[in-house]
Amino acid sequence: MSQPDSPARQGATSTSVSPFQSERNSRDEAPQYVLPLVVHIEKTDPPARTDALRTAARAVLVMLSDERSVGEGEWAQAIHDWQDARIRKVVRRARGAEWRKASALPGITVTGESAEVRVFPPVPLDGWPKELAKLQVSGTDLDDPEPPAAPDPSGPVLWLNPEVGMSAGKEMAQAGHGAQLAWWELSETERKAWREAGFPLSVATPDAARWAELTVSGLPVVRDAGFTEIAPGSCTVVADHPSLRR
Repeated sequence: MSQPDSPARQGATSTSVSPFQSERNSRDEAPQYVLPLVVHIEKTDPPARTDALRTAARAVLVMLSDERSVGEGEWAQAIHDWQDARIRKVVRRARGAEWRKASALPGITVTGESAEVRVFPPVPLDGWPKELAKLQVSGTDLDDPEPPAAPDPSGPVLWLNPEVGMSAGKEMAQAGHGAQLAWWELSETERKAWREAGFPLSVATPDAARWAELTVSGLPVVRDAGFTEIAPGSCTVVADHPSLRR
């Protein structure tokens, strides 16, 4: 089984047929899958919000590029089926024994400065492993104890909509969407370079004027399907990768 072409490389653009938009299309006819992400949140030592967002985005990229997710890899069919449908991601939280049980399941743990996020191969929308199904979606409200550093303008930046409020868990999923859209639009050479560098990226919130510029810049834009928290069609993230800048 060969690696499937991404929707972006099949002719879709980031501003037209997006797998995140609310309008019903052919993607809704396929069996629906979800990419589970679990963030490690201990009561006494929660991760910083911005680092959790960066780490979630990197976790998605690590999963997409892992050798088990492509070609004849053991996760390749699940990745293929997931990308044929809506590109859903759900972030849940775990601590203590819950985190240890989740870590025992097949997946990949990605570590940031203070955050740990484990990403798992896609599962059917109604077929979560019991160890993950019982984890809570709520309770992922995180803060930055100190103002985050300014984004590195020479590297990839995931820009968040300054006018849409979301929980940290929702924002982690949206950051993952943005990273995935950027990944789809890169060439194989560009993907390899990003992966070998360890998927460096920044997450930042611009002012309203800058956000308006970004949304019409030609960069990939996430338009959320509106299943949770925000209105359908809301623009949530602009994926700004140096190789995609016009």
